[in-house]
Order: sequence, then structure tokens, then C-alpha cells
Amino acid sequence: MRASISRSKFLATVVIAGLLPFLGAAPAMSQQAPPRSPSDTVREFYKAMREKRFREALSMSIYKPAIDPLKPQEFEELRPDFEKMAAVIPEQVNLAGEQVSGDIATVFVKVKEGDAPEQAEPVTLILVDGAWIVGDKENQAIVKKAGKQFFFNARINTHHDEVQAMLTRISLAQLLYSQQHDGLFANLATLISLGLLPKDLEGTESTGYRFHVNARAGGKTWNATAEPAQYGRTGRLSFFIDASGVRSSDVGGKPLAPVVKN
Repeated sequence: MRASISRSKFLATVVIAGLLPFLGAAPAMSQQAPPRSPSDTVREFYKAMREKRFREALSMSIYKPAIDPLKPQEFEELRPDFEKMAAVIPEQVNLAGEQVSGDIATVFVKVKEGDAPEQAEPVTLILVDGAWIVGDKENQAIVKKAGKQFFFNARINTHHDEVQAMLTRISLAQLLYSQQHDGLFANLATLISLGLLPKDLEGTESTGYRFHVNARAGGKTWNATAEPAQYGRTGRLSFFIDASGVRSSDVGGKPLAPVVKN
């Protein structure tokens, strides 16, 4: 999603700090080429990501079992997510040393955010078939098990979290509008025109969801729904929110109906 919705926190965290290192095996090297050191691997990984050589970069990580099986069309479908990963990588990656213990290594990457002092964040690597790759054994097993569905599952989980956050934002927008309009509520177009909600909600490209905000009974009540633009690809849950709160359920991508009270 673009900044107006919120960044893909999951993917951004992976790349910036390695705190969730869901990262497969490095590409095969010739017998004459010396193996990369852990620091060299991290440096090359960031460089390839910045240059948008995504297949090459992710093959230097535990993402390899997820990236290799992707068909060209599937890869292009996921390209926006890879673009987001690349967008948050600084031009200069400064390394502050490494520690190696057997087949596990830690490389410290210097990260500076705003005016805060520069800090060294750890990136974990493991040794596989004589090559260092970014990630850890536990998460390597998760990626292997999921295969190419790993990236789609990650996207879906992120979209679910962000839809929840957006529905909360819609509720706050309705509250603000109501306070300024004698207790009445507005539809999506009105809330967007007033700058209370982002224009992204008019489409599905950045959100992966179709949002509907409805003002009922002449604006005296309201509800909102959100359904995945592509069920199983951009989301699985459908959402419904009104004054009583948020509900979600997997209904095959169909709109979630309100609960009928007796």
C-alpha cells in the first residue's frame, strides 16, 4: 500500500533490520569463486534489492524456495510488494562488523532514523551448502513449507491488518463528520472529498480491497464493508463495521452482511 494507507510493515521490517528474517539459498557459484562472507552477502543482498534485481537478491536469502517457483505472471503480480521492500533500503548500507559461530552468523547493519542516533541492527545468516544466506533456520523451514504461496500469504496477512486499521480510521472519520454535521454521517465519496479518508479507497490497487461506506436513513446511521479484490490473492476475509464494531469472516470474497437483530 502507499503511504496514505500505510506501508507493508511486515515486508519493510524484514528488509530494514532483519528482525523478521524470512529471507533461501544463494545462487550457485562456480567452484573457482570464493564463498561470500556474511558481510559480503548482506551487502550484495541490499545492493541487488536497491537495483530491483529481486530474484537475484531473494535467492541470497531463505526466500529462495518461495521465489524460484514463481511463474512470470505471479512474479509480476508480486512486484509491487518487492518494490516496497526496495524503497525503504537506504542508498548507503553501513556495516558495523559480524560475528560467526559455526553455521550461524550475525551482521550488524547501521540504521539511522530521523534525528535519532545511528544504531546497529542485527541481521542473521545461516550457512547452507557452503554459502551464507540471509535468514535463520526456523523461518527457513516456514518458507520451505509454504513455497511460492509464502509471499501471497504474507501479502494477505498484511492486507488483513491494514484493512482493520483503515476501518478504524473510517469510524473516526464518521465521528468527526457527525460532530460537524448535526449528528449525521456521510458516504465514502463525501469523506474522501473532505480529506477525512485517502483517495486510495476509491480503487483496489494499493489496498487490495474494495471499500464501501454507506450512510443510511438519511445519514442517521452508517456502515462500511471491505472485500478482497482478488479472493485468495489480496485477501481472504470480508469485513463489516458499524457503530457496534468490526466483524470479519471468510465468505469466499463476498460482502459480509450485517447481523439481523431479532
